[in-house]
Amino acid sequence: MKITTTGSLGNVAKPLVQKLIAAGHQITVITTKTDRKAEIEALGAKAAVGSISDQGFLTAAFKDADAVYTMLPPAMGPGNMIQNIADAGQAYVEAIEAAGVKRVVMLSSVGADANEGTGPVQGVHRVEQIFQHLTDVNITVLRSGFFFVNFFRDIPLIKSRGLFGNNYSGDEKLAFTHHEDLSSAIAKALQQKGNGFEVKYLISDISTGNQISALFGQAIGKPELSWTEIPDEQLRQGMLSGGLPVELVGLIVEMGQAVRAGKITKDLFATGAPVTGQHKLSQFASEFKTKYEQA
Repeated sequence: MKITTTGSLGNVAKPLVQKLIAAGHQITVITTKTDRKAEIEALGAKAAVGSISDQGFLTAAFKDADAVYTMLPPAMGPGNMIQNIADAGQAYVEAIEAAGVKRVVMLSSVGADANEGTGPVQGVHRVEQIFQHLTDVNITVLRSGFFFVNFFRDIPLIKSRGLFGNNYSGDEKLAFTHHEDLSSAIAKALQQKGNGFEVKYLISDISTGNQISALFGQAIGKPELSWTEIPDEQLRQGMLSGGLPVELVGLIVEMGQAVRAGKITKDLFATGAPVTGQHKLSQFASEFKTKYEQA
């Protein structure tokens, strides 16, 4: 098969490309960075350098593809981030139609069922809606939980202040996904025909902040580490002082509020979607320990 993937060589995309090449497929990898071209070609894939907001570029990259994998970054541009994500989704749809692609796998997120109040997740919600306008295309939407590797961002604060938490309670049940489980699921789906427009969840583990802090604390030799529920305004000011754009900060705070309100996991738990990933947080604790010691 000829398959075009997006996401360059990110945490999910790189192992996905490696799996597809190992299975004997011809892969084109879309990247925004010219300096990634050599690394992509070294894997045995073809690099297509351009923007996922450029419908003409995407059409050329999708030409003759038997299947396409699409993803959207959680933030696009310094402003109008949700609209920028939606615009990229529209560019995807127009390119898929123009290139005659018949099989698409889209990466989405838990919480994408809700149309508002979920922070950056609103972007992929809108793209899911846009993709439903495609006809005669088999589309599988894979909704991921929060990525395991995002916890690496907490390491500096744990080291400097012994602080680990977010703007929601440590008792909230959350869904998490390991990038290897996700890349395997995407690779499998791309090689299948699909069945119209389908939404599936890919969850590796379900846990709470309290459970995770105990797990990580034990792994890094800080058994006293506990989950801290950070007030919205304190979280906001902390991110602003770290240089994050005002709009992005607002979206991140809103996502935490959606966790508190149960919006993010409402559909996941209501539909009884199974936990199918093979990687568990208990195993990931050793990866976290390694990163912590290297920091």
